[in-house]
Amino acid sequence: MKLAKRVTNRTQIIAFNNSYHGSTQGALSVIGDEYWRNAFRPLLPDVLHVEYNSFESLNEITERTACVIAETIQAEAGIIVPSKEWMQALRKKCDETGTLLILDEIQTGFGRTGKLWGFEHFIQKDSLGNIVPDILLLGKALGGGMPLGAFIADKELMSQLMENPVLGHITTFGGHPVCCAAGMAAMKALLEEGMMNGVKKKEELFRSILVHPKIKAIRSFGLWMALEFDSFETNKKIIDACIHPSTGSGGVLTDWFLFASNCLRISPPLIISDEQVNKACAVLLSSLS
Repeated sequence: MKLAKRVTNRTQIIAFNNSYHGSTQGALSVIGDEYWRNAFRPLLPDVLHVEYNSFESLNEITERTACVIAETIQAEAGIIVPSKEWMQALRKKCDETGTLLILDEIQTGFGRTGKLWGFEHFIQKDSLGNIVPDILLLGKALGGGMPLGAFIADKELMSQLMENPVLGHITTFGGHPVCCAAGMAAMKALLEEGMMNGVKKKEELFRSILVHPKIKAIRSFGLWMALEFDSFETNKKIIDACIHPSTGSGGVLTDWFLFASNCLRISPPLIISDEQVNKACAVLLSSLS
């Protein structure tokens, strides 16, 4: 957000309802739910929240908008996947108004969707690069288990933080050698060991097994799923049974989504085997009864 304001000399930030970006004051300002924001007001001014995957919402992006920040796939809303047409229109509107597009891939990145970055699914073959964000946010898997986060932008943009003031953006632990070594090792393993190759097949395996009258819907994008039930109460009982051997088969760790409490989360490691998928699904189905 600092970089977008610095580059554009604008103040307005547009974010989306039911989006999740973190819990510091800046991140809370753009998080898409008043329940989480309200206790910590006043937050950043000039932040506008609009509907995700809505073409009408794009009309709010104007020449006074510094940036639009979005999850490529909304996570805590219960795995909400936008249409390719909407993503194309979002990028186009940002280009037309000189607005920076920030994509938060802290959960979607590093193969979770079957590609290295979620936005790759929305690129048109005849116009490569048209959905590439101006700023990309990374974390979680970036560190290979160690604490590491990053925001990435073109050098021409990033260099504007170097002056006026000279220390426009600094960090105490940035570039920590142990974390960076772990992150590099994890990235090499991800790319060289073919961990993303089986994501689509494993997604289909989950979907083929998880059939039950209590499951109202399944939304998925790669190894990332939301099982929808009729209520939070139903979902919580199933989650407890999955986790605790005393109440069910046990041994499967899961939880619900912040903005979709009636949905159960499935986000296994990319290296999960077919045998482990079958075992996890057996526990889930047993817990449903």
